[in-house]
Amino acid sequence: MADVKELGASVAAQFRGLNGRHPGQWPIVPRMLCAVGVFAVALLLGWYFWWSSQLDDLDTGQQEEVKLREAYKSKIHEAINLDALLEQKAKVGEYVATLEKALPSKAEMDALLNDINHAGTGRGLQFDLFKPQQAVVKDYYAEQPIDIKVTGSYHDIGTFSSDIANLPRIVTLNNLALNFKDGTLTMDAVAKTFRYLDPNEVAEQRKSKGGKK
Repeated sequence: MADVKELGASVAAQFRGLNGRHPGQWPIVPRMLCAVGVFAVALLLGWYFWWSSQLDDLDTGQQEEVKLREAYKSKIHEAINLDALLEQKAKVGEYVATLEKALPSKAEMDALLNDINHAGTGRGLQFDLFKPQQAVVKDYYAEQPIDIKVTGSYHDIGTFSSDIANLPRIVTLNNLALNFKDGTLTMDAVAKTFRYLDPNEVAEQRKSKGGKK
């Protein structure tokens, strides 16, 4: 215990009379404590003004690296499957071309309307109503609804519906309403056919979309 007290007294004695003396002339213990304090302050200032932002940048860079790696893997996967994707694209193009062939142009609509009319009269049906409505223009095609009302036998109306489905152009029957009276069947329906837009209509659609934006 006496040695400890003597050591404590010796250390305490080194802190006496420091005022007015240059730190380089201080005893070893005060100089070491001062050096440790300066070093700690330097670390804190370096962390606050420099290292913390550097670590944030490092973390951001690591996250960006992960994203780039995932994007690279995705691109590699696409490159490996490029031939299959090109083949699939070609098949989709052929399918779209086939569908376009099933859509009449604006100039061919009159002929298609005549085909619908002939499909009914050819089965001996009586048209009580055949009224094309205003065409509804969509993004890439126009929808042409036609109000129809035909009267005839059950068999003839059924065959007429089948003939409509088998036309080379796309025609659908919608909102069907059947009324059977005195041995005669009457069918009210909306026949819808579709046509592709001509270049002027496509340009008008794009202009209209641009104006809305």
